[in-house]
Amino acid sequence: MLQQLVLVGALWDVLLRLEGLRRATATGSREERELESNYGGLSVRLGLLHLSISLTFLSPFHIVGLLSLSRSVNMATLRALRKLCQQSQHQVCSLHMSASRQEAVVISGRKLARQIREEARADVEQWVSTGNRRPHLSVVLVGDHAASHSYVLNKTRAAADVGISSETILKPSCISEDELMDLIYKLNTDHRVDGLLVQLPLPEHIDERRVCNAVFPGKDVDGFHVVNVGRMCLDQSTMLPATPWGVWEIIKRTGIPTLGKNVVVAGRSKNVGMPIAMLLHSDGRHERPGGDATVTISHRYTPKDQLRQHTRIADIVVAAAGIPNLITADMIKEGAAVIDVGINRVHDPLTGKDRLVGDVDFEGVRQKASFITPVPGGVGPMTVAMLMMNTIKAAKNLLLTPSESIRMVASS
Repeated sequence: MLQQLVLVGALWDVLLRLEGLRRATATGSREERELESNYGGLSVRLGLLHLSISLTFLSPFHIVGLLSLSRSVNMATLRALRKLCQQSQHQVCSLHMSASRQEAVVISGRKLARQIREEARADVEQWVSTGNRRPHLSVVLVGDHAASHSYVLNKTRAAADVGISSETILKPSCISEDELMDLIYKLNTDHRVDGLLVQLPLPEHIDERRVCNAVFPGKDVDGFHVVNVGRMCLDQSTMLPATPWGVWEIIKRTGIPTLGKNVVVAGRSKNVGMPIAMLLHSDGRHERPGGDATVTISHRYTPKDQLRQHTRIADIVVAAAGIPNLITADMIKEGAAVIDVGINRVHDPLTGKDRLVGDVDFEGVRQKASFITPVPGGVGPMTVAMLMMNTIKAAKNLLLTPSESIRMVASS
């Protein structure tokens, strides 16, 4: 009842303002009518702002019904407002959003990741309840890189949360490439291991590409093996890289449209930027559906002015270059969606400590964007969640031996 009274008050306010505008512009000289029209128009806009705040309570059709209760208002005024209210629901909602939204919607990657982990947990329990072995993830961690240890800890905690067993195999930074390859071979042929990943980065003396390609494609939960990358490029079902898949899920689960939209991906890394672009631009009707967007990829040699030209017309901007404040408010068009994949440690002069930031000027860009992801708490949690989904996929695919699975992949 209180909500309806608030709405009636807002409607009455607009009616009075419209009636005043009608009377003011009906008489007087041309100059007086223009002045009154400008002032009255502003007055009506203020009334509409008041009304828009109340529109969440009732639909425009309820509003029209309430308007019919009023008999003391000039019928021309009533018809004018009735016409306004009978416009599409989308237009009224747009009025409400533009009048009341001051900042972008901050997408909580943590909240979305919790939803996905709940789905993963249910999937694991259903899989186990039908007599299958619990999925197992093996993580190889080389050296004492602090950030890598933190990332691996997050992954093993997430695995435990969804019911996946896991192990972390620690190796010193002095391990030789051949020794690491031997370890990967043993894990590839261990039937108890469903998912396998080697945490990056690796020491400089080890060839990361050779290591990634050494992991059996069916166990490659990072999605870095050349077979999995190739299948992704062909729009086929495969192990998608966890971070790009996380970006995809953020966009889809948030309801951000991609069909026919302009997208800029800042960053061309083979593990992040390139796969994100592939997912967003590929055909939505294929085996592995894509976003059907028009995608522009920038990189370190793209001039800043040229990058700005592209981002200013982009409906979606994905920042994945690893450069703090690469994307600023002047580079974003009003209402764009901004996904920040960057993870950078910068010194905070106020606290004297390092802090995590992304590639986007968060506070500035959020004033113009429609959606934005924070750092931390945006893409990061989604990466871990999608890694769990890949591990479940690996467990279900490993009904064949590695050699049989490789032959199946090659012939498909």
